[in-house]
Amino acid sequence: MKFIKSYIFKFCLIAIMGLIACEKEEMTLEEPSHQVIFTSEMDFENTIEVNGKISFGDVSAGVESRMWTFPEGVVDILDSDNDLTSTEESVHTIFLQTGEHQVNLKQTFRNDAFVGTSQTGRELDTTIVITVLDSIKASIQAFYINEDGSVGEELNLEDASMNRLSASETIRFVYTGTGEPETYTWTFEGGTPETVETDQLEIDVKYNFLGEFDVSLVASRTRPFGTNEISINKVVEVVPSDKPLNLEGVEEKEGDIAVVFSREVNASTLVDTDFGVAINIGTEVLMPSLASVRVDPQERNKVLIALANETIYNDDEVTVSFTEGNLFSLDGVEAVGFVDEVLTFPKTNLLISSDYDYSFENSTTENWAYLGWGDPWDKYSLELTSELSFDGGNSAYIELGPNGGMIVGLRDGNGENVTFPAENGKDYELGMWVYVETLGNSNPGEPEPDLRFYWAPDTNWGIGSNPLFDLAFPVGEWVYSSAFISFSESGDKNFMIRGFNGSNPETVKFYLDNICLSEVNLRPR
Repeated sequence: MKFIKSYIFKFCLIAIMGLIACEKEEMTLEEPSHQVIFTSEMDFENTIEVNGKISFGDVSAGVESRMWTFPEGVVDILDSDNDLTSTEESVHTIFLQTGEHQVNLKQTFRNDAFVGTSQTGRELDTTIVITVLDSIKASIQAFYINEDGSVGEELNLEDASMNRLSASETIRFVYTGTGEPETYTWTFEGGTPETVETDQLEIDVKYNFLGEFDVSLVASRTRPFGTNEISINKVVEVVPSDKPLNLEGVEEKEGDIAVVFSREVNASTLVDTDFGVAINIGTEVLMPSLASVRVDPQERNKVLIALANETIYNDDEVTVSFTEGNLFSLDGVEAVGFVDEVLTFPKTNLLISSDYDYSFENSTTENWAYLGWGDPWDKYSLELTSELSFDGGNSAYIELGPNGGMIVGLRDGNGENVTFPAENGKDYELGMWVYVETLGNSNPGEPEPDLRFYWAPDTNWGIGSNPLFDLAFPVGEWVYSSAFISFSESGDKNFMIRGFNGSNPETVKFYLDNICLSEVNLRPR
């Protein structure tokens, strides 16, 4: 009996397995057709350096056939005698010529293929543009700048060429090399600036000191990586000048007052009592004693004034006066006197290190979004323009309509607020440059047009005008406006820029550029 049961069990098991096998034979798994193409440099806009490698891959599903086609005479297909076409899934190449080159891929799929989420036909043609940059080979030109600001004679840039110029004159250096560098790091021995890192092709350098000086340049880019350096020895010889020794500005330097002259001064002719300082604090005027007056050992065209028992703050108005008669330049020219020259404080714009497009160079008009406050804050126009700028290539051109206004904020490509970091417990100066074309004609006795920068979160709705477009505001010139602010909370902030023209029957038109947020040290109250 047990024997029979065993046979029955085995028979049933074999029958079930047979059914499963038959069912599996009848099941068909259909592979989807979906296009997926990549390159090894797709995250870097398919940009490479000449003689650089780039790989192409076709990992599409459902492909029956493919054909890569490369431009003739431009590409070396590695491990292949054919440099024009390939049917391989993965192709490794070297591009031998600079310029923009097209690589074509023709694919035939088993079924209508998906490209992303959209379904197309069975045959797809795709073009990939490859940008091939030349290797970086740095070279420069240099030109004298004439007294009227025009470009003068070209310099000889061979070693020991000793191009002669008088102290306080300027030379323009121009990058003329190949390879499209991203950054130019210049070193101008004896010049101002002495060292500078920039993305600009031209730079003007003023020579204030007597002597023989070198020039060097490092041109570089990060992707595709490349760098090249040139150095020219004794290219500039600065000789004495008969031009006046003039004031170029008064600035704060590491707690001291720096009086900047047009060229190097003779320290032996410096007399402390020739200088005077006044600090205006509201209606009060302080006349501090001077602890020392000395020539800056690093920048010898600057006279450093240290105050005795007094500190200067960013919200002070500090003025300096100088009596001529004793101080001479190193080349024997007397310094020109001056009265009540205003001190300026150096500023480090914290927005530069954030994603906030403070100079309107890296955003579009669409990024500066209307924030939906309703009437009258939608009666405006804003566009980014290259017609006029304080610095760089762009600015924001704004029109506030009659009896209208504006409220905008900077958004990224996903519609999210672009932010910058700030800290509680610190004081900041918020400044910007404005060029007014038209002020309109505000009604007497009613609020005048203005611009205000609110921020979120922890908004201070009581922030004042910055600037106020009253009828005395200068028209047709760039004007710097600023205000001191603080944040009640630390964290990431975003600006809400509000323009008001609600009492003006005419349009206010202006350009906005170089928004600046910098830490400051304010006088204790």
